Order: sequence, then structure tokens, then C-alpha cells
Amino acid sequence: MVFQDLDHVELYVEDLERAALFYISTFGFRVVAEAGPETGLSGRRALLLQQGRARVLLTSALSADDFVAGFVREHGDAVRDVALRTPDAAEAFWEAVRRGARPVREPEVFSHGDSRVVRATVASVGDLVHSFIQREGPDAGLFPGLFQPTDRFPLPVVEPFTAVDHVAICLAPGTLESTVRFYEQVLGFRQSHVEDIRTEYSGMNSRVVQAAGGRVVFPMMEPISGVRRGQIDDFLENHRGPGVQHLAMLTEDMPTALRALKARNVEVLSVPAAYYEALEGRLGRLDLDLPTLRSLNVLVDRDDSGVLLQAFTRSLHPRRTLFFEVIERQQASGFGGANIRALFEAVEREQARR
Repeated sequence: MVFQDLDHVELYVEDLERAALFYISTFGFRVVAEAGPETGLSGRRALLLQQGRARVLLTSALSADDFVAGFVREHGDAVRDVALRTPDAAEAFWEAVRRGARPVREPEVFSHGDSRVVRATVASVGDLVHSFIQREGPDAGLFPGLFQPTDRFPLPVVEPFTAVDHVAICLAPGTLESTVRFYEQVLGFRQSHVEDIRTEYSGMNSRVVQAAGGRVVFPMMEPISGVRRGQIDDFLENHRGPGVQHLAMLTEDMPTALRALKARNVEVLSVPAAYYEALEGRLGRLDLDLPTLRSLNVLVDRDDSGVLLQAFTRSLHPRRTLFFEVIERQQASGFGGANIRALFEAVEREQARR
């Protein structure tokens, strides 16, 4: 089976229009299409948001006994589906099921005019699923005939992102290796990065799995026991199980993107001064505007291919679960593993000084 790209990410949300206005006003998404009972989406309403190549689908229930409503009661507003583009959705689905995937939705066809989309869905970890999406003909929106274009929402002031770079998943302790095997053996991914971070007080085990071609990427993390409770433990408790912790959004201009977010009251996690004090000693001489990056709390990493810039937003979710990463790749292919280790250690040095 072949997965070419992320097609879209679907979130189940409690209040559809409030969620849409949040993503417009804070992260610069546009609402481009909508669906509901009047278009054939029974018992639910949905809005499609877009920015560059990134598409985010928001779905809410119209009754308390709908599955979407139960999902939101359990997890809060959260990612339900990370949909993957493939040239043959039915073949990918049946092959994944043959290899052991749990089927959620058998192949179905959406068509309108010359446009045709096939969708099929399998389960992943917890309540997370992957839909396989096959698109043929001219672009007619997310699902032709089901979604209708809309212009009833305000346009964003700025669009800082170009695509979804990767989707990070938090896992329960002791399940990382088995989850990686599922993605390798059932979905045909490969493990590309390994990062086990242990410090005096905390840490995590992390693996990155990628589909062939590198456009579909899932960093996965499980907590390890330590003296202090970690962020992954908090996510698992507040989300009530494994799931998507953050979406990494790609930008071509990190300072401009972060200033745009700051102007809309999106805070970035602070980076201790100790991190920057050790930066060039760890990475060597950097041809970057380090004072600006420091003022914006940007993390820097380097691999054999180039330089990676990262910043992590504070979660605006009521449960403090889902958040965003902002990432700029200056030819880098990695995911900031050394960055995270250095940040863990820098935070602990700052804590020790207090």
C-alpha cells in the first residue's frame, strides 16, 4: 500500500462555529466548505478549514447520543481521524485489514460531476482512526456532493502556515514498541528516528514512523517514570487515553509566523536562557539571527541535511491537551530530537537554580 500525503485531519468538537472562529482568529485558517443534514451528512454538521496544503475538518454532533458527542465527552475537542492520501483506497483498506487492522468503515464513494473520492477507514490507537482517501478528477472539495462551498465566515487576517509537517501521538506507557510494529507491519511505514530521553527527573521514549516518500510522519511518545510527572502523563490523563498531542504546522518564515500568532494572543512555550547559552557549543556556529530567535523562544537543531527551527504553542484547550508546533525546515529532515533533550536538561537546570 502507498500513502502519498496527509489528506486532512478531522477533529470532533463540541461547538462547531465557535471552534471554527477560534481557528480563523488564532491560527489563520479559512473556512472553505460545509456539510450537514441538508447536504446529506446525517445527524452532524461539519466545516472544512484550509491553509496552504493543510486541511482541517471540524465535525460536531446534532444529538447527545451521536458517537461524536460521546467522543467529545470522553476526550474534549480532539483529533479523531488523520486521513491519508493513497492511489487506491479500497486496496489499502483490504490489505490493512488482512494484515490485522480493525475495520471502521468499508470503502465508500463520493462523486459529483467528473470528481470522485473513495474513503475507507481503519482503527489506530485508542479512539484515533486513519481514513484512506483516493481522489480522482478535478478538485471538488473534501467529499464531492457532500460538502458545499461557503463564504459566510470572515477571512483570516494572516495565513502563517503552508502545510501540516507531522502529527505527534502520545501513547500509554509500555505501548510504544507494539504501536510502531503496527504501523510497520500493518500499514507499511518504516521507523526513521529513535530518541529516548532520560534526565535526572523525567523523560520519554520516542520513535518516528514515516510512510515511503516521507510526506506522512508520526512521531510517537510514551512517558517513562521519573521523580516528576511529565507532560505526556498529563496528556494521557486529561485526554483519557492515547491520541494526537500536537499538530506541527510548516512555515517558511518562523519569526513572521510567531509574531502573527502573538498578535492573536497565542503564547509560545518559554525557553530557558540556559538553552541558548549552550546552543552553539552543541551545534557549532549558526548563520542565524539568534537574538531574534531567542526573543521568540525558538528552538534550533541541525542534522546532516540542514537546520530546523521549532516553537511550541501553549495549549488553548480547556483540558490543556491539543496544541500546535510551528516548524521551519531549512533543508533539515529530522524532528528536533537533540532539541528536546537539550530543552529537558535546560528546564531542569533552571529549576535547580530556584
